[in-house]
Amino acid sequence: MTKNTDAIYAAPLAEMLDFQFDERVVAVFPDMIQRSVPGYGMMITTIGILAARYAQAGSHCYDLGCSLGAVSLAMRQRIAQPDCDIIAIDNSPAMIEQGSALLARDTSTVPVTMICGDLQEVTIDNASVVVLNFTLQFIPLNQRLKLIKRIYAGLKPGGILILSEKISFAEPGRQQFHVELHHDFKRANGYSDLEISQKRTALENVMIPETLTCHQQRLQAAGFNFVDLWFQCLNFVSMVAIK
Repeated sequence: MTKNTDAIYAAPLAEMLDFQFDERVVAVFPDMIQRSVPGYGMMITTIGILAARYAQAGSHCYDLGCSLGAVSLAMRQRIAQPDCDIIAIDNSPAMIEQGSALLARDTSTVPVTMICGDLQEVTIDNASVVVLNFTLQFIPLNQRLKLIKRIYAGLKPGGILILSEKISFAEPGRQQFHVELHHDFKRANGYSDLEISQKRTALENVMIPETLTCHQQRLQAAGFNFVDLWFQCLNFVSMVAIK
């Protein structure tokens, strides 16, 4: 096992703390996300393709909750419209520090500004592309509509919001099916039952999934007329909403 392999929850923990994007998580984040989120690589690649299609000349593209900047990098390598830039925001200093170093090694010319801050306080304007890639699920429930409305207001006509989330299901049978299959996915990727259980406990108070219907209704309530599901694998989805 290398130092970049996720083994944070491999040993019994005397005190279970809520999950947070600290230095330990940052060090193993690429491994953690690939082994935990089915279809993650395809989602990142396709977000870059979507950004290339919907980016408008002279506009901003936002990566909200950017982590190490995988989405920013995918957009940067695809966008061809002139005078576009990418604004990447995350509230984890460790993520911004490591993400900036990774982006610095990329040779693409689209400017990227990485900001350590609260995405709920950042002004969104003149935007043609906004991405929330597994970010909204960490925002308090009563603040999610306000954020989506701010994004809608900051988007140019024809602009796109790309929203990826882990979802829940209203029907107990469907919920159990997807949860158990996701756990099987993790086991197939080398996680033990102890790791799966302890991480689930750590995330319970931090990450609150919603149903697909909840997301769709919120996007429509914010003003988006076109809302569609473009990807689903188990209980992980990605949607688009176009202004």
